[in-house]
Order: sequence, then C-alpha cells, then structure tokens
Amino acid sequence: MSVDETALRELVETVGKAWAANDGDAFADAYTEDATLTLSGDRFFAGREVIRAVLTQQFATAHKGTTLLQNITKVRPLGRDAAFVITEGGVLAPGETVPAPERAFRAIWVMVKEENTWLIAAYQNTRTADTTLPGA
Repeated sequence: MSVDETALRELVETVGKAWAANDGDAFADAYTEDATLTLSGDRFFAGREVIRAVLTQQFATAHKGTTLLQNITKVRPLGRDAAFVITEGGVLAPGETVPAPERAFRAIWVMVKEENTWLIAAYQNTRTADTTLPGA
C-alpha cells in the first residue's frame, strides 16, 4: 500500500496555517463534506459546515492569536486512498514554543483522497498524559 506521504504532511501543514491565520474557511476546507471533529472535553462536531462555523467562532474568541504545534509521529496507509496520521503537540499561546499541559494533545487524523485531493474525514484529539506510557 502506497500513499503520497508528502501530501498527507502538507494537509497537516495546511490546517496549521489556517489556524495561525485564524481562517475558519481554510480550516474547514481541509475536511470532507461529512467529516467529524472530536475534541478533548467531549466536544463532537459533524459536517464541514458545522466545523466551519465552530472554528470561525473560536478563532474570533478563545483561540484568537494562537497557533498549533503538530509534530507527525506516525503515518499509516489504509489503502491507496486512505491513511491515518498521528500527531503530538497542542495549542500555542502567543510566544510559546511548547504548549501548556492543559493545551497539549495527541491527535489521530483519518485522511481520504477524494477526486485527487487529500482531505480529513475524521479528526480526534485527547489531552496528552503527564508521562509517556511504555510502548507509546
């Protein structure tokens, strides 16, 4: 199974750039029409337009001026047109290079190729534990 790992990494980067620009439209455009976004704190959003509305609101309030740290730790193909990616990082407040513990998380991205374009079909994050577990 072979996927274009460069394209997957670019998609993660695109989301990070959209976040840094506080651009809810660019952020949502990285997702499939029927995507899901599950965030720590038991927040669940379904559909690109819902994701667009939520992130646009968040970029105007709680996440205004923040950026993302998204270090890719694993890329695993699930066929020619699907893959999952694991990232570690979190939300960075202005001036931070490492997220505060309450904003640090690990994320799983399920990506699919639709009409020659890689998009996010599902994203889920959870806060990072205080210590690394064996085998992690």
